Amino acid sequence: MKTSSHSKAFVFFILFFSASCQSVQQHVPHSQKPNVIFINVDDLGYQDVGFMGSQYYETPNIDRLPAEGMVFTRGYAGAANCAPSRACLLSGQNTPRHGIYTVGNSDRGDARTRQLIPVRNTLYLPDTTCTLGDLFKKAGYATGAFGKWHVSEDPSQQGFDVNYGGNQRGNPGKNGYISPYNNLPNLENAPAGEWLTDRLAAEAIRFIKSSRDKPFFLYLTYYAVHTPLMGKEELVAKYEKKAGSGGQENPIYAVMVENVDTNIGLLMKTIDELGLRENTLIVFTLDNGGIRAISSQHPLRAGKGSYYEGGIRVPYIIRWPGLVKANSRSDVPIVNLDFFPTFMDILKVQVSEQVLDGASIVPLLEGKQIANRPLFWHFPIYLEAYSPKEDNGRDPLFRTRPGSVVMLDNWKLHQYFEDGGIELYYLNEDVGERHNLVDSYPEKANELLAVLENWRAKTNAPIPTVKNPQFDTEFHLTDR
Repeated sequence: MKTSSHSKAFVFFILFFSASCQSVQQHVPHSQKPNVIFINVDDLGYQDVGFMGSQYYETPNIDRLPAEGMVFTRGYAGAANCAPSRACLLSGQNTPRHGIYTVGNSDRGDARTRQLIPVRNTLYLPDTTCTLGDLFKKAGYATGAFGKWHVSEDPSQQGFDVNYGGNQRGNPGKNGYISPYNNLPNLENAPAGEWLTDRLAAEAIRFIKSSRDKPFFLYLTYYAVHTPLMGKEELVAKYEKKAGSGGQENPIYAVMVENVDTNIGLLMKTIDELGLRENTLIVFTLDNGGIRAISSQHPLRAGKGSYYEGGIRVPYIIRWPGLVKANSRSDVPIVNLDFFPTFMDILKVQVSEQVLDGASIVPLLEGKQIANRPLFWHFPIYLEAYSPKEDNGRDPLFRTRPGSVVMLDNWKLHQYFEDGGIELYYLNEDVGERHNLVDSYPEKANELLAVLENWRAKTNAPIPTVKNPQFDTEFHLTDR
């Protein structure tokens, strides 16, 4: 009886997983399926590239992409830090559905400063989740993951044919940007002095060359520019001689940014040399906002880990010759949750048994419009401060306390669960979220709060309510 039960469970698992990623007959001719390259840079700030206004960091290769494609000026990450943002992108589902809210435990920060018992955090996407890798494999693509994965142990178990450098790690570890690479997978036998960003690009280029005769999906997610900050000495000397600008002045960080850009240039050169340019769709974006103490996000408030604009607002560039008009832009808000349904739309592949929270942006790529809609973020846990002085959060102890956010049109509402606090901002005139308008526009606040509460009910979003017995009202930052 025990063996029979296990067999039935195994059969059920296989049937469930197959249903969750089931595809329909393809309608796109093989020759018209675009290759897709998705570049996701870790912890790069909203304005840490030239086309977004930086006068200090040098990114000539990235800066060429806007002239060849569409820039989304109001792009957003699905979450404000690494693992949940990637889980949102790869699954097409918002955080209440997959339960990944942060990296590691949810009770971050000193227990004496937390009023509530936070919701338990989920660490990994389950194998039953249909990922972007699964989606592209169902469409007949070669799939490769290069770099940071961070949502499970192995992307090759979740839809990717090859995996270089990706596992559960969120950063390469101490001295991890130069070989040896602290046990990152499939990066063995690295020559002395090899840099991780260079190696990932080289492996990605090999994948492109080996896959050129069939459509491919390349998921390129550099560990850079995540800490630890490490840079090539000859380039560091160059930036040490260069004047900083607008709070951007860290020479080692600047070298990491330039090294990412250089390798993106090599990737673009390969695409051109192989004659793949016209049939390759490229997405460039970031996983979340940058760390404010390393590189200023002004005028955006706060940075990584915060649900103010500095933590979640990210640029997107999409280049797809033949469909996307060169040197075009869109001011329509989009979020990384939108890419799963967008790729479904492009590939003509349907997914059943998996609720998706984004919307296809193919109409925007065609110069049309999509339906107006609210965007949501939910964070029922705690994330301690990096730098109380520089973070510029709601209070000096935390980048984020438990709460939810809704954005509709140019209005953005924050709700906090500890004290019931409500903040309302009109982003068109206050992108820095400095002037709380809740008292001036109570009807708008109530309208958005109702939208937010309805969404939480619909998604079964958990809200922490149990009081933390360790909370100490007399404990302050200065007591530490």
